[in-house]
Amino acid sequence: MDTLEQRWARLEPHAAFIGPDDDAPRPTVLMFHGCGGVQPHLQEYAAAAALAGWRSVIVDSYAPRGWSRAYGLSFVCSGLRFWGFERAGDVLATIDGVSRRPDVDASRLVLAGWSHGGWAIMDLMTMALERPEEARIAGASPALLDPVRGLFLLYPYLGMGTRSRHRDWRYPRPTYGVIASRDHLGSPALHLSAYDRARRSGCEVETWVAEGTHAFDQPQEMLLSISPMRRDPALTREAIRRFSGFLAARAA
Repeated sequence: MDTLEQRWARLEPHAAFIGPDDDAPRPTVLMFHGCGGVQPHLQEYAAAAALAGWRSVIVDSYAPRGWSRAYGLSFVCSGLRFWGFERAGDVLATIDGVSRRPDVDASRLVLAGWSHGGWAIMDLMTMALERPEEARIAGASPALLDPVRGLFLLYPYLGMGTRSRHRDWRYPRPTYGVIASRDHLGSPALHLSAYDRARRSGCEVETWVAEGTHAFDQPQEMLLSISPMRRDPALTREAIRRFSGFLAARAA
């Protein structure tokens, strides 16, 4: 089992750091991709964050494990491997590693997750972090989440195997949930129920039901003619606008 330091040593070479061209310690958003791997749309969000004065770290959970996009689509998207609670260790290791950088304001971090990435973040919020087995990483503790100012979650997966549907959140953080009205992986009612549970745990939660499909902001999905997922440029622009607004509020 990896320690936090070992996991970050594996992740860091494959993490993309984006932001203002200076060495000043700035608030930073940690971005976790969906089950299809890192896709170009994450750069759009990172560019918006940079305009708002934030740094971004796009964390690739596949490359350090030697997994391709095809592998992710076949085995992770199908639920055969790498469930959210397992990936939560990547989130913790990234928080720990990024917080040590001199160009990061370690008191102002935001976690952002798309689909599978949102699953990992939401599962993490339910963990006591008293045993390494919880997040599949040694050295985890609740104190690691102290610098997290908020969560921005885009159409997180909430189906079989997710914990946040049935467990209370232990770490109340301001949360913005983007819900896709035509999400084939989970109805808006399912998402709203999960966020209601978070609210009952003390979270301040705002939601937006976007009139689109799962992964409506991902460029590649339109190439998959058999997929129910379709990119919507107007909804993508609105999601990015709301993302920027969320970061601005967290930096205040």
